[in-house]
Amino acid sequence: VQLQASGGGLVQAGGSLRLSCAASGRTFSRYGMGWFRQAPGAEREFVAGISASGGRTYYASFVKGRFSISRNNVENTVFLQMNSLKPEDTALYYCAGDRGGSGSRYGTYEYWGQGTLVTVSS
Repeated sequence: VQLQASGGGLVQAGGSLRLSCAASGRTFSRYGMGWFRQAPGAEREFVAGISASGGRTYYASFVKGRFSISRNNVENTVFLQMNSLKPEDTALYYCAGDRGGSGSRYGTYEYWGQGTLVTVSS
């Protein structure tokens, strides 16, 4: 599975962005999918995840109520809708595929996209 993330950009605090992650390959629907982020000088952290079927979603506490993850298994795409963005959300955002299918923070993420940069100005 190859992953291509897009949709990042510069937005003012309080604004919204929608990230997309397009996957190649016919096995996309077997993978849980996650979004992670890494800010400069910080470790990579889990943001949100969705199970292979799309029936379960997971969120880090710092994005609950603001971000929403979804997927389309026909179009092999996973989305991250980000609302009420804050300057501390500034980071490089990565999508990743979990071969275990759960999409939780503890999944086995073996495929990674190249990242898309989100910058939130105050």
